[in-house]
Amino acid sequence: MSIASSIERKTAPAGVRAARGSLLLAAFLIAIFFGVACLALTIGRYPLHLRDIVEFFAAAANLIPMPADRYDLLHNVIIEIRLPRILGAGFVGAALAVSGAAYQSVFRNPLVSPGLLGVLGGASFGAALAILISGKWFIIQLLAFLFGLFAVMLGLGIAHLVGPASIITLVLGGMISGAFFTAALSILKYMADPYDQLPAIVYWLMGSLGGVDLRQVIWLGPPVVIGIMILSGLGRALDALSMGEDEARSLGVPVEAVRYGVIALATFVSALSVSIAGMIGWVGLIVPHFARMIVGPCNARLLPVSAIFGAIFLICADCLARTIGQAEIPIGIMTELLGIPAFLLVLRRARKGWA
Repeated sequence: MSIASSIERKTAPAGVRAARGSLLLAAFLIAIFFGVACLALTIGRYPLHLRDIVEFFAAAANLIPMPADRYDLLHNVIIEIRLPRILGAGFVGAALAVSGAAYQSVFRNPLVSPGLLGVLGGASFGAALAILISGKWFIIQLLAFLFGLFAVMLGLGIAHLVGPASIITLVLGGMISGAFFTAALSILKYMADPYDQLPAIVYWLMGSLGGVDLRQVIWLGPPVVIGIMILSGLGRALDALSMGEDEARSLGVPVEAVRYGVIALATFVSALSVSIAGMIGWVGLIVPHFARMIVGPCNARLLPVSAIFGAIFLICADCLARTIGQAEIPIGIMTELLGIPAFLLVLRRARKGWA
């Protein structure tokens, strides 16, 4: 009894320090996120100052007076144009980053991205099909989301054709599914009207946040936040799974349930983000590496930190995309330009192994 009490006294302060460190890190990252979001509100073709942002929200709360024309102008710029785009970038970046971190943990490979199981190929095919048959934005989002999920289900089904699914068969099934929908997308592009439909397909494939509004943000936000919370709650099970299936089973972890549950959640949030913003690459591959450098490989901390980093990264990329040139650059191109040098920085670390 005395030995146990001594051990408890020695380990408790370390646990308290770790908890305090995690809380301080979370508070620091959240503060950075809100700072970046507020700064992004000032950036655009119509530049604003932070003072303008503060005065607008104070006037909206009836704390200070403001001329009606000035208030209407700021309301249009801040609430109707920039705020939905910034929130959309935050949710999409968080969804892609946390899904990438989850996939990397499940497949025990630091070079895995959300498109591994074919979700990007399926979503692209769905969006192109919707552009051909309808052209309405809601139909494009719906079919992109549904075909993204279907592509992953197809990949999982292919993996089970050869017997009990393993990591290798899951990857091969995802590659086959992605290749199939990529070929089907090429057929749709060949059939599309080159003056109307084909440019719309190409533009969607490059990714854009220009069409995001508050209504989309409202129904995008809760599923992404819930998905991040559930995936973070599965962090300890993912840590056990990263040691190997036999070790995880010896610790009482239901390997198959955890694996497919994480794949389902990560696929859901990534397909949802792709349906909103189109094809945005590199976020789910690069951001988890930077988060892992700061908080380590523990998934209970890695997943939420990856989500915050992903939100910050995509907000910054979107600010560059809409200000760096005379015309707005598709955000998918911007993330590729930023992701390539970042990938070169983490490549050496990735070659050394998971830890």
